[in-house]
Amino acid sequence: MLLSKEQFSPWFDYLTDDQWKLVVSNTVHLNYNKAETICKQGAFASNLYFVENGMMKSYKEYKDENLIMRFVRPGEIIGLSSLYNKGTYHFTVASLGQSSVMSINADVVKKLIRENQNFAEKVIAQLNQETGDSLERIISLTQKQLNGRIADAILYFAEEVYHADEFNMQLTRRDIADFCGMSTESAIRILKELHNDKIVNIEGKNFKIVSKQLLENLSEFG
Repeated sequence: MLLSKEQFSPWFDYLTDDQWKLVVSNTVHLNYNKAETICKQGAFASNLYFVENGMMKSYKEYKDENLIMRFVRPGEIIGLSSLYNKGTYHFTVASLGQSSVMSINADVVKKLIRENQNFAEKVIAQLNQETGDSLERIISLTQKQLNGRIADAILYFAEEVYHADEFNMQLTRRDIADFCGMSTESAIRILKELHNDKIVNIEGKNFKIVSKQLLENLSEFG
């Protein structure tokens, strides 16, 4: 597959010709189906993954439970936080549907960080975003009741993922529960309450926020 810098924009816009040739010679294109694993917690982080299409969930595995930390979208690179962290992935990433990535050798990424300031700044920007997301998740999981966590999640999907108050949810009810740190049964019960109270209209995978103010109140005070 012929690669172009536009596919990776804005990550590689300012690479020199030699740096770009290095990327091209150490990159392969991969396609994934729903529920397929892109990288596995504890495995050697020998490659990083630039997300071209699709959405993925990044989660921590602990015994028989999973805690979804964030969702990865096109334009992001998976694995940056593992580059200098014992050389292993400290999370698992799985595809939520049809998706495609460019797999890049991790040593090449390290070399670009050392040699190219513009690329290094983009790496820092994404890591800052991931840190901020993680802090928000900690507050939601530790300081809010179950209703507040579900409200947080729906607002997050509307504002950060789908950019609309009505959307087709790609996540299963189990995924929503794993994102909110609760049982699947609790997540289903609260979603039904939101629907019955006409705060969020839920028909299968279709979610439509009916009263954003009430949902925000639940998020803030829940």
